[in-house]
Amino acid sequence: MIDLRSDTVTTPDDRMRDAAQSAAVGDDVYREDPTVAELETTVADRLGTESALYFPSGTMANQVAVRVHTDRGQEVLADRKSHVVKYELGGLADLSGLQVRMLDTDRGAPTPEQVAAGFVETELHRPGTGLLCLENTHNARGGLAIDPERIAAAAEAAHDRDVPVHLDGARVFNAATALDVPVTELVDPVDTVMISLSKGLGAPVGSMVAGPESFVEDARRTRKLFGGGMRQAGIIAAPALRALENVADLEIDHEHARVLAAGLTAVDGFAVQEPETNIVLADVEGTGLDTETVLDRLADRDVLATAFGPTTIRFCTHRDVSRPDIDAVLERIDDAF
Repeated sequence: MIDLRSDTVTTPDDRMRDAAQSAAVGDDVYREDPTVAELETTVADRLGTESALYFPSGTMANQVAVRVHTDRGQEVLADRKSHVVKYELGGLADLSGLQVRMLDTDRGAPTPEQVAAGFVETELHRPGTGLLCLENTHNARGGLAIDPERIAAAAEAAHDRDVPVHLDGARVFNAATALDVPVTELVDPVDTVMISLSKGLGAPVGSMVAGPESFVEDARRTRKLFGGGMRQAGIIAAPALRALENVADLEIDHEHARVLAAGLTAVDGFAVQEPETNIVLADVEGTGLDTETVLDRLADRDVLATAFGPTTIRFCTHRDVSRPDIDAVLERIDDAF
């Protein structure tokens, strides 16, 4: 079985397993786990922020960051297809009592004009805009790598109106790799950032929120409120430290995505969006079949992908998929169609 559903299906390698076995641990709620402390310091240094905090998941990390940034009832500006809007179970409303003002953007990042148009002043009848959420890479738009200039322009427009900016950077290292820029160039314009360690980097568990030290201290308390306080978490933080060594390997995933996309364009009925990172979107309307039928045909040939709409399928390359695997996938899809 070749699993291209997501880069979350990556499994820990031997280095990560060895690191988990020998990790120094303590009770992290008491701030006594040395491996977690090392991970948080390492991530903050890598991203150029004052501090960072370890979370069980990216969704919890995003939701805690949003909660700390805002007051209940405020509006959050976000792209209509962003992860915090589409894939986090309405957490902005449910967990933090927020309203979402959804923006229709070109590449997932609003223009300064869109930020200005979406901004609401706080006054007697209106709660005001409390946060701008950005995403990089942009998952639902096909893993688009949003360039530093777009991020900076949107953030500046928000900051001009005293609105903080949170970046869902679950795959921000993919973006930095694709754009060939330091990750700090993508993170510097925003106030806080979430990164995932358990996607393309291959850690078994975990995400981080990084930002100012005072913000992270508030986030630590809110993480506890949300049930995210962990005890001997060094046993999963140790593999996460090893995962940070895998950033250079992301370009291999991107190359595999380009090979896969090129092969899929030759399949009758497939219309493929050119990938920028490790996500390939294919519109299969031309086959005359719905996505579930197409996915069933692929599964019958031991290829797994994900439905991304009525006629769209997502393939996601990752470190557990080799070039021979990509070649095999293309052969099996050619056979299926």
